[in-house]
Amino acid sequence: MSDTTAPETAADGAVDEGDLAADYIEELLDIADLDGDLEIDVRNGRTYLTVTAGEGGNLGRLSQQDVVRSLQELTRLAVQNQTGEFSRLILDIGGSRDARQQELAALVDSAVARIEAGAAKAALPPMSSYERKLVHDLVAERGFTSESQGEGAERHTVISRA
Repeated sequence: MSDTTAPETAADGAVDEGDLAADYIEELLDIADLDGDLEIDVRNGRTYLTVTAGEGGNLGRLSQQDVVRSLQELTRLAVQNQTGEFSRLILDIGGSRDARQQELAALVDSAVARIEAGAAKAALPPMSSYERKLVHDLVAERGFTSESQGEGAERHTVISRA
């Protein structure tokens, strides 16, 4: 089914977050009778789990943004339940993260265009902290500034001139 193995134990006795997450997603794929290959990567202290379609596989329904977001949260909770530590895992199914990054870039482009047309500021819709971080990076690349505002599920990014 996938390229994962049993969870490895780190030198300090802790089980690796990526391996736990991969096991959880692999079980889900088995239940759904879907083929997927899993890849684990750790960058800047954050675990990224990527699921790609196996030969002849189709992850179309699972790769929808709302589904990926929900599965990511469930996977984080499963990892947290086993490790006792908060998980910042990022899940990508069938290229969903690349698609979302393109959507975020389009949102930033639209906001920048509104500012260049005379608006003092442009607010984007609420999004996760990870997505806001991507937006902040995109905004900085375009020579503008951004800040997060709001609380909880309403936290969003506001863009303005530098």
